[in-house]
Amino acid sequence: MKESVQRPDLGGPFPENIAIIMDGNGRWAQERGLRRVFGHRQGIDSVREITTACARMGVASLTLYAFSVENWKRPRVEVRYLMRLLRRFLVEERPTLMDNDVRLKAIGRIDSLPEDARDELRRTEEATKDNPGMVLRLALSYGARSELADAVRSLAQDAKDGSLDVDSIDEETLRHYLYDPAMPDPDLLIRTAGELRLSNFLLWQVSYSEIYVADVCWPDFKKPELMMALVDYAKRVRKYGGLVSDVAPPEDTEAREQRA
Repeated sequence: MKESVQRPDLGGPFPENIAIIMDGNGRWAQERGLRRVFGHRQGIDSVREITTACARMGVASLTLYAFSVENWKRPRVEVRYLMRLLRRFLVEERPTLMDNDVRLKAIGRIDSLPEDARDELRRTEEATKDNPGMVLRLALSYGARSELADAVRSLAQDAKDGSLDVDSIDEETLRHYLYDPAMPDPDLLIRTAGELRLSNFLLWQVSYSEIYVADVCWPDFKKPELMMALVDYAKRVRKYGGLVSDVAPPEDTEAREQRA
């Protein structure tokens, strides 16, 4: 049975679009004398709880940094485990996504994933494609510099072929070549485990995002910690480089999301 959307009163603006750098799984496990893989497994519970909470609060878009291009450099055993965990998540969480009207999409160099993981990803995207609620984006084999390099390569090829007028290129033109042009810029970027860096995540999209850093590692980031981030966001004044008196978002992203 689907839950109705209930948006909390934060006493200020609500972030329609949220992105999260899910950091600290390995550290969480090591602090407990466990192997790193146990932290990744425990982190799935946080993914489920945060995804469900955001969907039920009416968040429009949630983007989770699940696996970076740099993560391929980790020990082979850990990478294999992460890919198995991804496949299991895609299968076992389909009912949760369906129950909460969540539509799943992936961004990144998806072709780099193992074939069985890609197959499950496609199945879950297909199963959820008509869900009218929140869009959950998993950043997989993702790197912001890779995204920009891939975008510029495609843009340059179109310019070379004559299908793109070089003089017409602007910011929106480049956005069209990103992994998901319909993806709205995050209002709020959350990072767990107390780290103060972007780690090559959404460098184009987070230009004016508000940043919130949680001290807890990802496996301990649950709905109460999410609410703390939302309340903190509600106190922010977003100026987009202007003055408070003439504040206006750079663009209405709702129409772009609807075209996805």
